[in-house]
Amino acid sequence: MKKSLWLLVVMGTMLASCHQPERYCEAYRNGVFSFDYIADGIAKTGKFTRQGDLSIEYYDGKIDSSSVRWINDCEYVVKKINPKNKSEERSIHMKILSTTENSYTFEYNIVGDSNKSRGTAIKTN
Repeated sequence: MKKSLWLLVVMGTMLASCHQPERYCEAYRNGVFSFDYIADGIAKTGKFTRQGDLSIEYYDGKIDSSSVRWINDCEYVVKKINPKNKSEERSIHMKILSTTENSYTFEYNIVGDSNKSRGTAIKTN
C-alpha cells in the first residue's frame, strides 16, 4: 500500500513538472501588434507590423524598419535596416515563450549579451 502511494506521488510530481506553456508561434509570424513600454519613466504604447522578413516599428513618433530572420518557429533575430548609430547596429534575439488567443509573451536580448528582458505583444488584426 505504501509503495503504491509513493509511486503515485512520484508520478504525479513528474507529470506536474513537465507542463509546458502553449506555443503556437506560427500564428504570430505576420500581423499588426501593439506593446507597452516605458521611456523616460513614462508608460507608452508602440506598434509594429511584421510581414515575411520585414518588421516596421512605430514608437515615440518614430518609424523604424528591421529585417527579420527566423531561426525556428518560435525564435527570430531582428536587425535594423538603416541604423543611425553603433548601438542600433546590434541584432536582437527574440524568443516566443508562450501564446494565447491574441498575444504572445517573449524574451529578448541583444545578441551576445546575457541580460534578458520580457514583454508581451498583442495581435491587433
